[in-house]
Amino acid sequence: MSAEGRLLVVDGSNLLFQMFFGMPARIINRDGKAIQGVLGFVGALRKILCKTSPTHAAVLFDGPHQNPRTQVNPAYKANRPDYSALPEDQNPFSQLPDVCAALDYLQIPYAETESCETDDWVAGYALTYGGEMDIVISSMDSDFFQLISDRVSVLRYLGEHSVLCTPAYLRDKFGIAPAQYADFKSLVGDTADNIKGAERVGPKTAAQLLHQFGSLENLLDHAEEIGKPAVRTSILRDVARLRQNYQIIRLDHTDSLPFSLEQLAYSSGDWKTVDVLQGIGLY
Repeated sequence: MSAEGRLLVVDGSNLLFQMFFGMPARIINRDGKAIQGVLGFVGALRKILCKTSPTHAAVLFDGPHQNPRTQVNPAYKANRPDYSALPEDQNPFSQLPDVCAALDYLQIPYAETESCETDDWVAGYALTYGGEMDIVISSMDSDFFQLISDRVSVLRYLGEHSVLCTPAYLRDKFGIAPAQYADFKSLVGDTADNIKGAERVGPKTAAQLLHQFGSLENLLDHAEEIGKPAVRTSILRDVARLRQNYQIIRLDHTDSLPFSLEQLAYSSGDWKTVDVLQGIGLY
């Protein structure tokens, strides 16, 4: 760990969904209340904290507001269900109040977005403090790959199979640099976010194009130089949409952050998941 410390930023909504749907069964406490999402969240957070040993920590959630990126493309994440219309046993957010109670118990700062996505706050912390301290972003969302640097990494929490993604990880997996990831994803698309990429452009072709042209914008400006006719035709046909994709995917620091670095100071404690659940009256 560097002398300046390490900031852990947890994508709270992502972790809650992962635990709510990933637990082997719906778990009920003695009062008949479903707690599997809370149990999984707290247990995973404990392990994430142990893995990363942060000096500062924050957990960030997406608030219940319109996604600003739908103003660019109404289809963005339109494939996601409206969880507010689902019954409680299918709605991860039904357990969010108990997750927040657990974070209060642990004295870990948390916040819900009011006008942006969690991605934007995470990017804000990475871009603001990534030059002065180590930062670990805990999330399964690959959009954060574009923020990776020598001091910013992405932890994909999968228990014993967790992966810490670094610049070397991106080079080995995709053949690109972190700064090219938003360009790469604009080309290949993302079914999870309902973003359509260019036809005939998969990960291998996208990496080759970026190796040749350097960036998406330079590729679009010189699309006539693409060697493969079918790929060239596809790119030329989709120029406007690919630029729109990049506008949606690219993360930059445009929103005010919910906490100062000083407010995120974290002191590790020897606690167990059951202690937290007992402390908030769930166990």
